[in-house]
Amino acid sequence: MSDGLVMMFGGKGGVGKTTCAAATALHYSRIGKRTLAVSTDATPSLSHIFEADGKNRITEVADNLSFSELGQDVVREMWDKKFGHEVHEVFSSFVSIRYDEFTEFMTSVLPGLADEFMVDYTRELVASEAFDAIVWDTAPMGQTLALLKTPELLAKHLRMAPRIYSRLKVGERSKEPVLNILRRWGKLSATNMEFLRTQVKVTLVTIAEALAVEQLDGILGELHRGGIEAQQLIVNHLVKDESSEFLRTRAAGQKKYLDMVYQKCSRLKIIELPLSPVEIRGLQKLEKVAGILFPAVDSQPSSVS
Repeated sequence: MSDGLVMMFGGKGGVGKTTCAAATALHYSRIGKRTLAVSTDATPSLSHIFEADGKNRITEVADNLSFSELGQDVVREMWDKKFGHEVHEVFSSFVSIRYDEFTEFMTSVLPGLADEFMVDYTRELVASEAFDAIVWDTAPMGQTLALLKTPELLAKHLRMAPRIYSRLKVGERSKEPVLNILRRWGKLSATNMEFLRTQVKVTLVTIAEALAVEQLDGILGELHRGGIEAQQLIVNHLVKDESSEFLRTRAAGQKKYLDMVYQKCSRLKIIELPLSPVEIRGLQKLEKVAGILFPAVDSQPSSVS
């Protein structure tokens, strides 16, 4: 496998992870790496942040920098093309269900399926060596964590019912025994999870507020149980300007939670990202964010304005 760099950005909705992911992608493109930023959020906003039309599957926005917004419909289409008919064969061994109804169910109802497919998609992108760096802006963290349970559930299912599956008819299209198909899925799922554990660098994004900080323990615990360790934590929207009573009060309130973050996450690299007085859109403003995230390389000012 290629030694391409893969970074996954996770966090609850509204904390600015897409902005951080976009700035990170811009940074790597600026140092000469062919970089792809990918969003699997149900309401992707990379095109908004990059100020570019994201209608194409992959859109180039600058030298060495492209992005791809894979919303639910696109993920469904891609999953369907690679796995849909094969999975439908297994389900149709039990129940009669129209193919379109089946794909709708699989890609929108089952937890973690879209994200596990994205791990598979990302792994194949790395193997293709089309990009040197891939930055994955994930869905809100609760949905992403569901993918960690998928291999375990599949393995348990296969242990419980081999006799049942061995008696089922072979797939009408592939002529392959259903049990063989399921075992192959299990192997692929394990391969994808091993890739996620060993090749993907995880950055969490949070804010200095009560609920967000309380959720960190749960997120880090779930990742750890899945064999995944985050390397970096970005604390976003921090008030650094204390020129008014309002701002001083806000900064004081954040400091309490920021101190808690340092206590909870002392093993992680923690980056403080100041609150911007303006919306972060366009490459120029993203350059300033990148300068804060990568101060040793980018010679940008330490505030976003």
